[in-house]
Amino acid sequence: MSVSSLVTLLVLAVLFFGVIAIYNRLVNLRARYRNAFAQIEVQLKRRYDLIPNLVETAKAYLKHERETLEAVIAARNAAVAGLKAAASQPGAAAGLAQLASAEGALGGALGRLNVTMEAYPDLKASQNLQQLTEELSSTENKVAFARQAYNDAVMEYNAYRQSFPAVVLAANFGHKAEVAQLEFADSKQIQDAPKVAF
Repeated sequence: MSVSSLVTLLVLAVLFFGVIAIYNRLVNLRARYRNAFAQIEVQLKRRYDLIPNLVETAKAYLKHERETLEAVIAARNAAVAGLKAAASQPGAAAGLAQLASAEGALGGALGRLNVTMEAYPDLKASQNLQQLTEELSSTENKVAFARQAYNDAVMEYNAYRQSFPAVVLAANFGHKAEVAQLEFADSKQIQDAPKVAF
C-alpha cells in the first residue's frame, strides 16, 4: 500500500469517526432536554393533583365564592391539556406556548383564590389548607428548578446543533428545527423588573 493510500484511508477514518461523534452528541443532547422536560411534567402533574384538594378544602369556607373556585378548576383543566400538548412533542414551540399560556391563566386564577382566602380567617387557620399551600409552594419551586434545567439543556442542544461542523450534518440526522425554551409569565416578570432611580 502506498503512502497516499494510507493517508487517504486515515483521513476517511477520521471523518467517519467525527461524523459518528457528532451524531452521538446530538442524540445525547436531545435525550437530555427531553428528560429535563419530563421532570417538568412530573412536577406540573403533582401541582395539578394538589389543586383539586386545595379547592375542596376551601369550598366549605367559600360557599359564596363559587365563581372563583370554578375558575381555578377550569384553569387547572386547561393547564393539564396544555401539558399534554407540550408533552406530545417536547421542545415544539406551539405546544410550549400553549402550556405557558395555560400556566399563566392558572397562576392568575390561583392568585385570585389566594386573595379571596385572605378574607376568611377561619380558612387561613385551617391546618389542611396550610399543609396544601406549603406543598403547592414547594412544588412551584421544583417546577422553577425543572424549567431552568430544561432551558439550560435546550440552550446547550441548540448551541451545539448550530455550531460547525454539527450544523452541516444535523438536518441529515433528524435534528432540523431549533428547540424552544419554556418561559412562563413569572419568568418574564422577573426579567422585566421595574427600574428604580433616585
